[in-house]
Amino acid sequence: MFSNSKIAIIGSGSWATALAKIILYNVESINWYFRNPDNIAAFKKFHHNPNYLRDIEFETERINFFNDINDAVRDADIVVLTIPSAFLKESLSELTVDMKDKFVVSAIKGIVPGDNLIIAEYLNLYFGIPLDQIGVITGPCHAEEVALEKLSYLTIACPDVKKARGFAFRLECPFIRTHVSDDIYGTEYSSVLKNVVAIASGICHGLRYGDNFQAVLISNAIQEIKRFVDAVHPITRDIKSSAYLGDLLVTAYSQFSRNRLFGTMIGKGYSVRSAQLEMHMIAEGYYAAKTIHEINAEYHVNMPISEAVYNILYENISPAIEIRLLTENLR
Repeated sequence: MFSNSKIAIIGSGSWATALAKIILYNVESINWYFRNPDNIAAFKKFHHNPNYLRDIEFETERINFFNDINDAVRDADIVVLTIPSAFLKESLSELTVDMKDKFVVSAIKGIVPGDNLIIAEYLNLYFGIPLDQIGVITGPCHAEEVALEKLSYLTIACPDVKKARGFAFRLECPFIRTHVSDDIYGTEYSSVLKNVVAIASGICHGLRYGDNFQAVLISNAIQEIKRFVDAVHPITRDIKSSAYLGDLLVTAYSQFSRNRLFGTMIGKGYSVRSAQLEMHMIAEGYYAAKTIHEINAEYHVNMPISEAVYNILYENISPAIEIRLLTENLR
């Protein structure tokens, strides 16, 4: 399945760049959408993404660059979305090509703001793509380690496991191993929540809490994630597997985690705005904290870590005070 499929990557950030590197191990060429034509020109000239993971060199003759999303998607059989969730609606508003007959893969670790839908739900509701035509890529995997060709594992989730397996085969390479799952809801929500937890971990680091406390925080966090995903989509799943627990661990602890970095800056006294400006990258957990708070108004799941992050980022509660209160709710 998908053996001769044309693949289009939509987005030009670090994860898009890492996925392009992986996919080009197994296919002759890809379509790649960049919004900014100047970045395409620079990429062609220097053979690397001018803004992200610049150490990865590409054979640019194997890449069909487009700055029109419709041209990139039109002849593709598989479309991989890597646009930050906060900008997904704006980017896809330009799309006129029908994607109902394509396999659409979300590599986005976020929820669509305003609609409060995970990416699979959004694609199904607004673009009419059947859920069994939608895949989700989850970690644990940082783009920076892909660039370094460090051995990494990816999980591809889709209700049609045969399609998940077919796409997973396109990602297998010397430094990438894959697993498949049918749990698109659990893997997506888990990947959203781990970004919120990573912000909490960073805030605690910025406040000079140590490794002992971090272990307690993360062990409570995986329980919190399990409570939420079981409430939202109650099926049998092993929350200890790498798609859930592994993804949480790498995002909460890694030096490459932008959400942990964002949280560390908040813990050290940066305002949200100043932290965002200094990072020059999107911390998906910032948007996720608000959307999870709003979604949980319906489910009423006990989520002290997520609520603490929401209170700090959106209610302007002092990080020191909020985390001190949080410590009383951890076991």
